[in-house]
Amino acid sequence: MVDPTDTVSKKLGTAEPIPRLCTLVSASPFDAALHDAYGKLHGMSSYQSYSSSYLAYDLSHYLGRDFVGEHLDRYVLEKPRPRMPLYHLVGALDPVEAADVVTPVGDGLPETLGQWIECNGLTHLKIKLNGSELGWDVDRVLRVDRVASETQSARGVRDWWYSLDFNERCADVGYLLEFIHRIKETNPAALSRVQYIEQPTARDLKANPHKRVHEASKMLPVVIDESLLDIESLLLAREMGYTGVALKACKGQTQSLMMAAAAQKYGMFLCVQDLTCPGASFVQSAGLAAHVPGVAAIEGNARQYVPRANREWEERFPGLFKITNGMVETGAITGPGLGAVPGTFT
Repeated sequence: MVDPTDTVSKKLGTAEPIPRLCTLVSASPFDAALHDAYGKLHGMSSYQSYSSSYLAYDLSHYLGRDFVGEHLDRYVLEKPRPRMPLYHLVGALDPVEAADVVTPVGDGLPETLGQWIECNGLTHLKIKLNGSELGWDVDRVLRVDRVASETQSARGVRDWWYSLDFNERCADVGYLLEFIHRIKETNPAALSRVQYIEQPTARDLKANPHKRVHEASKMLPVVIDESLLDIESLLLAREMGYTGVALKACKGQTQSLMMAAAAQKYGMFLCVQDLTCPGASFVQSAGLAAHVPGVAAIEGNARQYVPRANREWEERFPGLFKITNGMVETGAITGPGLGAVPGTFT
């Protein structure tokens, strides 16, 4: 099959091919509009239109012979789950405790991790890591766990979770294994709270066939993010030991749904991730998470980094944009279309 991205790159004479990921992200608003419009055309949630009654092809047309006779409605829920936990981002530069606050932002939002946990009732934390400084990465997780443990203990909360994101920066799988070993040796309770590890090594799996993660995925789900482009990349990732996939609405509603179906078919761990999506884009992202079985939680960091962009949406969907108990109230994401206010996507 000819890749249209390569065709455009050759036509434009670009020094390097246009990345497939760039194409997916650029096309995603148009893709969302089509899904939204189709649901509105039929007066229903877009998720209720993914059956043989409304779609001409079964999934084998897109995903191969393993999916003959199957449609998307087998892999999505007609109605969203009423609520889901929120994953809060702990960026590499974000203050964990008061001593880290050199210059307060002063915008009325929490300044430290402990304050965020108390303010939003958080139980899920996504920790950004360096991938090239082992000591720093281990210390970062241990510091976050210490502050989280102190804060959760004061709140009377016994269970909470982490996801760890290396952003492709581990030079090899040995780094990841040593990192896991040191956390386990130093603080096994912290390791037991890790729900999954995200994209530890380079996204180009074909160019790095030696970076197999089987040993790591025996201990924890290891998820592809930037690597996930299509069914081919998903199948290659499975061969290389990855046991989960990260879905992102910004890669396109269609791509996300196809990958969600394939991941469920092959028994893989599922998560939906953010790209600082505010407003309507967060409604779409949260709706995706709430309609895909097996997704454990929702990411939503626009409330941390671009809160003003959410302001006009807080009254329309208060349970989505005002987090008070660590949960995103997703039950309000109903039709028609992708569930936002009329005309938002189209």
